[in-house]
Parts: sequence; C-alpha cells; structure tokens
Amino acid sequence: MAYAFDFTAVAEYHTQLLSGVGYTLLLTAVGATLGVAMGTLGAVLRAWRIKPFAQVFGLYVELIRNTPFIVQLFFIFFGLPALGIRLAEWQAATLAVVINLGAYSTEIIRAGIQAIPRGQIEAAGSLAMTRSQIFRHVVLQPALQKVWPALSSQIVIVMLGTSVCSQIAAEELTFAANFIQSRNFRAFETYIVVALVYLGLSIALRALLARLGQRFVVKRRAAA
Repeated sequence: MAYAFDFTAVAEYHTQLLSGVGYTLLLTAVGATLGVAMGTLGAVLRAWRIKPFAQVFGLYVELIRNTPFIVQLFFIFFGLPALGIRLAEWQAATLAVVINLGAYSTEIIRAGIQAIPRGQIEAAGSLAMTRSQIFRHVVLQPALQKVWPALSSQIVIVMLGTSVCSQIAAEELTFAANFIQSRNFRAFETYIVVALVYLGLSIALRALLARLGQRFVVKRRAAA
C-alpha cells in the first residue's frame, strides 16, 4: 500500500515549530553559559586539588556522568517537590541542563588545565604576574584552546539532549513535534521535519562555537 506524503500538514504548524526551536536554543544558551562556568570552577578545584571542594566536585562528577539525564531531570522535577522545592518546567529543565553540562565540562576543562606545563606557570610567577593574570592568561586561555573542540561537541550533545525535557512538558522542539503529530496524525512527516531541524541546529551551533573559539579563545591566546 502506497503512502501519500503530506508535509503541508506539518507546515501548517510552523508557529509551534519556531516556538520550539526558540525554546530549545534559549535552554541551550542558558545551560551552556552556566554549565561551562560551573565546569570551569570545578575543573580548577579538581586540577589544583583544593580541599574539601575537590572531593565534593569529584563526587558530583561521578554521580552525574554515571546516571541518565532523564533520571536527573525527573529527580529535579518530580523528586524535589517531596522536599518542598517546586520548580516550573522551564526552571527544572534549565537546572538539569546546567548540572549535566557542568559535570562533563568539569572533566573536559580539567584535562586542559592539567596539560599546562608546571614550568610555564612558575615562569609567569617569576615575571611578577598576579595570580589572576596567571590564571587567565597562562592557565585558563591555553586550557580552553586545547579542549575547545571537545567542549563544543559536548554543548551540541546537550542541545540534542534537551529533547528529553519534553517529558516534563517543557515546550521545546520535541514537545512541539509531539503536539503537532497528535493533531495532524502525520508522525512520519512530523518527525522527519524535526529531525532535519535538529540536524540544522547542530551544524549551525557547531559552526557558531567554532567561530566563537576563533574569536575569543585562539586569537586571545595568540595575542597573550
């Protein structure tokens, strides 16, 4: 039996698709900014073994990296209310993304920091550079330069992982897809379109991160 494709049934809901894309991008942007910031802090604490925070971050990293993202999301959205902490869908999704990316970026950035030769840091100290200058120009920027491709890939993975947030009714792209196919009964066309949108978002995000890396990481490093 021949199947008659009808993508116009999906196009009719373009407003919902665009809204889902916007939600996904906003969730990714906020999650990436806060998650990488948390990862940078954790990387420094772990790489320099600052007690007791290094041990706390070590436990946090192992817990998050060895449990599914959806379990983390459900714990935040369904579990925390048992303790009297109630979060809206947007808040729970954002917190889950930040916590998840924070753990992975901690290990990625830590690898970059530990790759910096100790002698390079000592030489910077002999030039009367302050601790903040040493950290920014001798430790952090070169470390980010080394790990930027891996960190960028992790951010893209997190962006794709936000699709799980549809399970708590966060109105991102997959939620929009589920809504559309429940109305037009065109699941094949709907999810084909959404898959292509995710593909386009991934390519665009990877290109944007590469450009940001060239502008704010590589060039700054060269100038330093």
